[in-house]
Amino acid sequence: MKLIDTKDAVGHILCHDITQIIPGVTKDAAFRKGHIVREEDIPVLLSMGKDHLYIWEKGETRLHENEAAEILRSMCQNQWMEPTPVKEGKIDLIAQCDGLLLVDVERLRKVNELGEMMIATRASGIPVKKGEKLAGTRIIPLVIEQEKMEHARQVAGDAPLLTLIPFKPKKAGVITTGNEVFHGRIQDSFTPVIERKLAEYGSVMTEHVILDDDHTKITQAIHDMHAAGVDLIICTGGMSVDPDDKTPLAIRNSGANIISYGAPVLPGAMFLLSYLPSGVPVMGLPGCVMYSKRTIFDLVLPLVLAEQPVSQEQLAALGHGGLCMDCPVCIWPNCGFGKGV
Repeated sequence: MKLIDTKDAVGHILCHDITQIIPGVTKDAAFRKGHIVREEDIPVLLSMGKDHLYIWEKGETRLHENEAAEILRSMCQNQWMEPTPVKEGKIDLIAQCDGLLLVDVERLRKVNELGEMMIATRASGIPVKKGEKLAGTRIIPLVIEQEKMEHARQVAGDAPLLTLIPFKPKKAGVITTGNEVFHGRIQDSFTPVIERKLAEYGSVMTEHVILDDDHTKITQAIHDMHAAGVDLIICTGGMSVDPDDKTPLAIRNSGANIISYGAPVLPGAMFLLSYLPSGVPVMGLPGCVMYSKRTIFDLVLPLVLAEQPVSQEQLAALGHGGLCMDCPVCIWPNCGFGKGV
């Protein structure tokens, strides 16, 4: 700290709060610790009886917390995010669109391990809405060595630590399977659920058929929907090991590359993900998607709608955090489901 005349304080950094008292009106900090004194602040400070101030001696090799926060922000931001104004050394990043948030967790960890600085983010792989907060950045002390911030840049690398990928509206084809639905023994209550979940991301069902448990018909329907130009094919029902459940066989016979039949997620263990040679995803959804609030389908659908290829390794990793607690009030994605670290 250094004691200086208030009249000479322009451009210097306050190292303590300065409280202004106006009887019957206010008693609050007029200037906060870390504030950079401006020309227009001088008359106000003098009117408060502050003829001298304690200021930080920043020096040429150190950065103020606001400057350092801007560096951390630049390490995180991609083109679909906007920063809040810097305040008390903190900057938040806000989503400019609905999309999928991806975080390079390993590089983020390396930056946070450096100490004296922090970047806190939402969990990677979740869908976010326009206007939602994605991350917050700040340094811990009031000033920091410029060399340390440059080292942080090197550790972070050239690519942003966060990536927000806008969702792309898709046309989906839905194949409802099951003798019980085909013959009218029960009402199809699966398809409305799929339509509602697609609508959450601006996508629509443009093709729909109801078929019995004949695997050749299901395979042909997959080919027909692909020819019709849908972006995504969803098969509902017929995913268990019962002898009448033929959907996995039908998907395999369509020529799709099976990424995984089965996923370490509850609800949703009997989920199937595959891709046709053209790249169109074909999913087989187990019955739990019809009645459970959130399932494996909710974890994979955002990736598909952001056009992110899903691997068997990614699905296997969902086991940690893959147990939905079926809470009375569902707050997903703002919970631990699907976000093991």
